[in-house]
Amino acid sequence: MITQLSAAELAKKIASKEISCAEALDAHLDRIEKLDEQYGCFLAVDRERAYEDAKSAQAIVDRGEAGPLTGVPLAVKDNISTDGIETTCASKILKGYIPPFDATVVTKSKAAGMVILGKTNLDEFAMGTSTENSAYKITRNPWDTTRAPGGSSGGSAACVSAELAPLALGSDTGGSIRQPASLCGIVGFKPTYGRCSRYGLVAFGSSLDQIGPLTRTVEDAALLAEVTSGHDPMDSTSIEMAPISSANLKNGSLKGLKAALPKELFADAINSGVRAQIESAIEVLKNEGVEFTEVSIPSIEYGVTTYYIIAPAEASSNLARFDGIRYGPRSEGKGHINVVERTRAEGFGHEVKARIMIGTYALSAGYYDAFYLRAQQVRALMKQEFDKVYAEYDFILSPTSPVTAFKLGELVDDPLALKLLDFCTIPANMGGMPGISLNCGLAEGLPVGLQLLGAPLQDEKLLQIAYGVEQSLPNATQRPQIP
Repeated sequence: MITQLSAAELAKKIASKEISCAEALDAHLDRIEKLDEQYGCFLAVDRERAYEDAKSAQAIVDRGEAGPLTGVPLAVKDNISTDGIETTCASKILKGYIPPFDATVVTKSKAAGMVILGKTNLDEFAMGTSTENSAYKITRNPWDTTRAPGGSSGGSAACVSAELAPLALGSDTGGSIRQPASLCGIVGFKPTYGRCSRYGLVAFGSSLDQIGPLTRTVEDAALLAEVTSGHDPMDSTSIEMAPISSANLKNGSLKGLKAALPKELFADAINSGVRAQIESAIEVLKNEGVEFTEVSIPSIEYGVTTYYIIAPAEASSNLARFDGIRYGPRSEGKGHINVVERTRAEGFGHEVKARIMIGTYALSAGYYDAFYLRAQQVRALMKQEFDKVYAEYDFILSPTSPVTAFKLGELVDDPLALKLLDFCTIPANMGGMPGISLNCGLAEGLPVGLQLLGAPLQDEKLLQIAYGVEQSLPNATQRPQIP
């Protein structure tokens, strides 16, 4: 069945002309039409444009120039700009906004012959951990449709898990790729900050945001990262480095590698079922020759607190442009100030308003030094502590999420509990380091994510390690029972 193939397998069949680009697209569009009503993954599907992409991809194949992902369908998180396709960030305030340009990652994906399926659901402006904060729909976890897929890239994670798309792009500000990947039992990769262009990504936290792949295998994640990464002069934070290479992905060995286990990431908050699966995976990797050592990184304890000062502060600044005058629908009112007040009150959801207010407060006169400046100092300390660990160890291993997929609505009235679920993923964003989550088994029938973190700019090494880990774990590529 076409939709069950990995992206790498599908691309090989397309290159050999065993499957046409149109047939690959047909299979996924048909599945979306039949199943997405129960999963709620997509906010927009542009069939006409997708067939145009497929036609262009087939021309590449017919010329004998097919690349490793030519003709493969790709879903795109709806905070990444797509020329001619509505980009709402799952917010009412951007309803009807159609960008006049593609984000660099979309431009690169099209140049590689990939086919854009549509735009996936998310927590509004990527602010959330469950994809329940979308203004348009709730996304459901393919393993159990009564449960959340995680967030904020929940639509991208769920559509890959449910085989509605072989690949998807998400964004990760505090774990928004890796956490939903964990809850949906797939692979989620956050590259080093700056290795993948953010041009065309609607900014939430500019010093934290990073675009990355959600896939069903580590190989697919590496291939998509290779296509979408590389220096971009349109992004001032883009690092002048070559794209992430997948050339040596399968050439590594786990034997003799040194892994650090930060005790702060194995705290009491880790669910017993999650802990058991992680410990089981560690035993498997020990047998493969990995040497594990428990370490302490004290600043992790302050990660969530620090993040929820810095990220809202940056959001307060970035979201100031959404006023109904430059973007989005405009509410009626008397005078400029009243119009802007009403537009933002009616256009933003509760979570976005809360974070804007927190961020504005943290940046205000009299509180800047006490909150924002102090948070940046803790962030610098955290980076120093992680750098010391990477000087001695090849990678860090931890759970991705302290829990498996939780019931929809279960944590809606406890926003602090939702935020605390990010404590394992936030450090990677604070230090700009690469991180990847892959499935390592099931706890009570739900997937458990294993997180690997690497030193900044060591993306290729981390992907190589992750590939070796995936090959060693017997349950890494388990799929949910879906129609």
